[in-house]
Amino acid sequence: MNDSYKALISAAEQYVVSFFSQKIGKEFLFHSFEHTRDVVSHTELIAGNYELSEEDHTAVMLAAWFHDTGYSIGLKKAHEEESRKIATEFLRQRNASPQLVDKVNGCISATRMPQSPTTLIEQIICDADLFHLGTKGFREKNKLLRQEINNIEKNEIGKKEWMNLNIEFLSRHRYFTEYAREMLEPVKQVHLNELKEKAGKKKKDALPPSIKEPVLAIKAMDTPKEQGNAPKKEGEKKAKELKTERGIVAMFKIMSESHNNLSQMADSKANIMISVNTIVLSIMVSVLLGKLQFYPEFIVPTVILVCVCLSAVVFAILATRPNISSGRFTREDIVNKQINLLFFGNFYNMDLPDYDWAMQEMMKDKDYLYGSMIKDIYFLGVVLARKYKLLRISYSIFMYGLIAAIIAFGITFIFGGE
Repeated sequence: MNDSYKALISAAEQYVVSFFSQKIGKEFLFHSFEHTRDVVSHTELIAGNYELSEEDHTAVMLAAWFHDTGYSIGLKKAHEEESRKIATEFLRQRNASPQLVDKVNGCISATRMPQSPTTLIEQIICDADLFHLGTKGFREKNKLLRQEINNIEKNEIGKKEWMNLNIEFLSRHRYFTEYAREMLEPVKQVHLNELKEKAGKKKKDALPPSIKEPVLAIKAMDTPKEQGNAPKKEGEKKAKELKTERGIVAMFKIMSESHNNLSQMADSKANIMISVNTIVLSIMVSVLLGKLQFYPEFIVPTVILVCVCLSAVVFAILATRPNISSGRFTREDIVNKQINLLFFGNFYNMDLPDYDWAMQEMMKDKDYLYGSMIKDIYFLGVVLARKYKLLRISYSIFMYGLIAAIIAFGITFIFGGE
């Protein structure tokens, strides 16, 4: 992401933090700054699973920050329209492009109930806004929402009515992105089954008129306890497995990003070392070496400096020089799980059908897939260790060698004429 987009998102964060502290009342227990911060985090998480352009990624992140600022006008009014106004004013003051403004406003509008996303980034923010439905924090968040409505509207919603409203809402709700359907939907179904089971234990009184489809609750009441427990336990088990899978994926993602960032830092440091020393060598060749015949006493210090700069450049280049393998594998390697298909150096000379087959085989075997990811992280670490070792040598040569060269020049300058 370019610097202008990063600066825009950072400015939006600072603006929204100040906005919530000044214009959103404390009676908003659910739609608080903490909720906005969670939506931003979940938007980043979901968006990370898709190949978004820089503009689309910026737009959905900005929409996540601004999507609830419209609650500054209260709970009952259409806050999405006010949120769009606030976001538009902020973006226009910072000379954002009309296309970016339109995408941000589209994302904010899509979060209005019932959600109606039409693009991928709109689907991402819709799922991020209701991320909590598929997490273990659902009960706590749901309790805060009920307290918020009761406090602001001064119209107490009873527990039974609230439970039936939630059954209806969860039954109607659906996630839009593939990530949310895989990671959040199973947990949401667990919560829905728990609510239906709880509703089944209540007396079969008439439901409040606010429930539009009481049949959902009636069906939950008629479900035998034994039948309700089985999907609950199965759902809880699946949710636990999915949570573990998410944790593993997040761990690999964080480690991979950390290694890649460290690699970029190493390349940047090597580039600095190469640039500085080549400039020094260029100056010496063009200016100093031509005059050594008139000042022979400076030959030794000059040779020292040339050797220092050349050695530092050599080690810096070695730190960034890539190692390429044969780029081929055999079917036996795949069957025996001996090749890491996540590293391009192991397959770049293979034909596409062979690589496609190998990847399909690896994805079918979880142990093979995770083993390849572990190998990828390990060898990234090995490469990083080599890079930083060579860089340390390069910087040490440059530092101590430069000191020695300057001392040699100083001694020659002071005592050379004697």
